Amino acid sequence: MKLIAVFMTAAFANNVILSRFLGLCPFLGVSKKMSTAAGMGVAVFFVITISTAITYPVEKLLTYFNIGFLRTIIFIMIIAGLVQIIELFIKKKSEGLYRSLGVYLPLITTNCAVLGTAINAAEADCGFIKSLVYAAGVSAGFLIAILIMAGLREKIEYNEDIPEAFKGMPVTLVTAGLMAIAFFGFAQI
Repeated sequence: MKLIAVFMTAAFANNVILSRFLGLCPFLGVSKKMSTAAGMGVAVFFVITISTAITYPVEKLLTYFNIGFLRTIIFIMIIAGLVQIIELFIKKKSEGLYRSLGVYLPLITTNCAVLGTAINAAEADCGFIKSLVYAAGVSAGFLIAILIMAGLREKIEYNEDIPEAFKGMPVTLVTAGLMAIAFFGFAQI
């Protein structure tokens, strides 16, 4: 029961995008279409979860050898390697998704949500399984938020009641703000 609470809290109450404002670049840049948003969300899901699984024991080694000051550099190298593997996999399996993600796919390396999750899991020192559940919750929260935004942006794009001047980034930012307010309600539960 406790692990479910960790997952739900990470996904909803402490949503990485809407509560912590980490990972906004891909959230705003790739959420124009549901298919692209789903592809990015799944890619980020794998990178966050796998990077946390790898960086957790690495953090233990860094602490053991008293070289914790290298954590950020080593974590970024691990994340960059994982992103390269995911990028090659997507390019081989889905050329269309690879082209639609464009520059945002390699930018997962610099997505602060990925690094932030790995560092939070390492600093919390709450055990390997709990860290993985936390990472899966953060990843699910990212996926949920980007899919909701993509769905809303598709509806806004085809809505004839909204003047053309308001379509695009201004309405997207207002929508993101309203989503953040809605997700803030989960923190009160």
